[in-house]
Amino acid sequence: MELEKYIGVIVHRADLKLNNYYQKVVNPFDITVDQWEILVILWEREGITQKELAERLYKDQTNIARMLFKLEKKGFIYRVTHETDRRSLRVYLTDKGHEIKDEILAPSIEAYKKTIEGLTEEEVETFRRILSVMYNNVKDL
Repeated sequence: MELEKYIGVIVHRADLKLNNYYQKVVNPFDITVDQWEILVILWEREGITQKELAERLYKDQTNIARMLFKLEKKGFIYRVTHETDRRSLRVYLTDKGHEIKDEILAPSIEAYKKTIEGLTEEEVETFRRILSVMYNNVKDL
């Protein structure tokens, strides 16, 4: 089979281009795409643990801790020791983290719309479902 016909190759190439594109979108806010993902989760629900963030983002806890340290240094988040587990930290947004939400989400939504341009909602949902099936097929291999 030709290289361009392997789904993994196509998905990887698309991922690289999408990541580069989204990085350009978040660059003006002095954050990375990975840090943006953390902020999006915290805008949905604050007070989750670093472990929960790692699970939600499919990243290891060491990388999450490093990203959180950088977000904390930039004044977007703060961490509090978990009330029942002293080894665990809960993550919260600062005022700055709350205030920047609308500024970051507007270009993020525009970038998303650009990404799915020419596709119907049904095609987008089908694509999500297909990627999920493919992920589940290989996640434990």
